[in-house]
Amino acid sequence: MQETVRERKKAAKLSPEEARVQGAADVQEKIAEMAEDDRRIAARIHEIVMDTAPDLVPRTFYGMPAYARDGKVICFFQAKSKFKVRYSTLGFQPDARLDEGEMWPIGFAITSLTPTGEKRIAELVKRAAG
Repeated sequence: MQETVRERKKAAKLSPEEARVQGAADVQEKIAEMAEDDRRIAARIHEIVMDTAPDLVPRTFYGMPAYARDGKVICFFQAKSKFKVRYSTLGFQPDARLDEGEMWPIGFAITSLTPTGEKRIAELVKRAAG
């Protein structure tokens, strides 16, 4: 919680362009801090998100790489090493446009990335970003 308070205070002082530049730097810093296997996945997801939805603004969210629209996080990457669990997660927040009927997934476990997985991530991000 303390980390997210710091993130919000820092972001409140920035113009939209400054927030994009600072957010990208913050995301790269968080990715660099990760264990090697998480770092590879997070870096590739960052590339996919930025290529697929360049309007999303990179930022950190509870110390994790995230991507926002209009100040609201749409998706984020949660490294397995951060919580000492067996897989990393690509998660989506309520503002992601993934609604499908009365129930839909908002979190996806990732153990590795293949071309098929990368394609699926790009499709999800494109849909979520609207």
